Amino acid sequence: MILVQNHLQRLSGNRFWCLLFICFCLAACSPKTRTNKSPKKEIGNKEDKKDAASEKKFTEANISLLIPLNLNSARIKAGNKAELEKSAMAIDFYQGFKMGIDSAAAAGMNFKVKVLDTRDNNVQITSLLKSGQLAGTNLIIGPVFPDGVKFITNYSIANNIPVVSPLAATHPDEFNNPNLISIVNNIDLHADKIGDYIRREYDPGKAIVVLINPKKSADEVLGNPLRDYFQKGRGSRYIFQEYASVFAMETKMVPGKQYAVLISSADRAFVVGSIDKLAKMKTAGSNIELFGHPNWGKQNYNIEKLQLLRTKITTSYFVDYKSRDVINFVRKYRQLNKFEPAEYSFKGFDVGFFFGKLFAEHGAGYLKHLTQEHYDGLENSFRFIKDDKLGYINTSLFLLEYKNFALNPIE
Repeated sequence: MILVQNHLQRLSGNRFWCLLFICFCLAACSPKTRTNKSPKKEIGNKEDKKDAASEKKFTEANISLLIPLNLNSARIKAGNKAELEKSAMAIDFYQGFKMGIDSAAAAGMNFKVKVLDTRDNNVQITSLLKSGQLAGTNLIIGPVFPDGVKFITNYSIANNIPVVSPLAATHPDEFNNPNLISIVNNIDLHADKIGDYIRREYDPGKAIVVLINPKKSADEVLGNPLRDYFQKGRGSRYIFQEYASVFAMETKMVPGKQYAVLISSADRAFVVGSIDKLAKMKTAGSNIELFGHPNWGKQNYNIEKLQLLRTKITTSYFVDYKSRDVINFVRKYRQLNKFEPAEYSFKGFDVGFFFGKLFAEHGAGYLKHLTQEHYDGLENSFRFIKDDKLGYINTSLFLLEYKNFALNPIE
């Protein structure tokens, strides 16, 4: 069970007053807790003794959190909506992260968390690096946007410091950092999740897989890995067809076949028309099930038609507000911060608690255990694999279905 500790520092209720408050306390440390003694073990050689001594001395984890707080008051006062929203996101993530770290501290590890304002600006990041602000850190979390993650790659490699990319969905091959820890699932993993589900649930002798892809550059981001999966990969046993629209598909349909229709677009106008047409085809007797783009979860479509089509989408995160852990977190977050937790509050907690727990259980050697730890959190699940060139990649994501007028996880 996830425990949320009662000893957190209170922050003001308004996010933007929080900005001014955090400006004066960028370095946040969790309460000091007594480190549990490790059980004695036999040591066979000098190297073992050296490793054991090193782990025994590791009683405080140093973490650098790089987020775009934009903490100069002039920028806050004059900032446009987009800049203020970035700052609000950073505050939400920070407050959730702090709660997660403090919860992990109950396992007996002390944490020193240095909160550094990137201002979403590489010049500012350069200043932080040159001033030695990241010296001695055991783990860097952030920056949160892809450009910043790319910018810090050389520093990460030169100093052999792991970097957690907590929010960017960018494919890790764009960073080429063996020390990178990617939290958000890349689009290839979304395509694999859909393909693997179809392989388990659909008979290749009775089903046809259809990709509806207008082939704009944004559509090809998901279209390419889906096409590869069913033409070259594990789904190659299926009849695979691709059309620019469901109207073109309709003229080629084979009676009696089961159709798994995959739409790679998140363009709302295109999707609305496609859903309307597929719903009419389904009502007329066609055996159709729909698989949509991950971004549909943040868009508004006719839920009755989505349910009719048994529509499924993938997502990197899902919050079950009926869960006891989530209820406890929301209550504690309200108590501490005087406003509701947002999407990034949950993300921050999961990242803070997971990595804090890794430090608490494994000390300086935490990274060796990353691929062995499985975590099901408030919003995210973590199952990491290691790639020698791309770093550590989270492979765990959800498959949701529109049912009972809500999106519900089926995997």
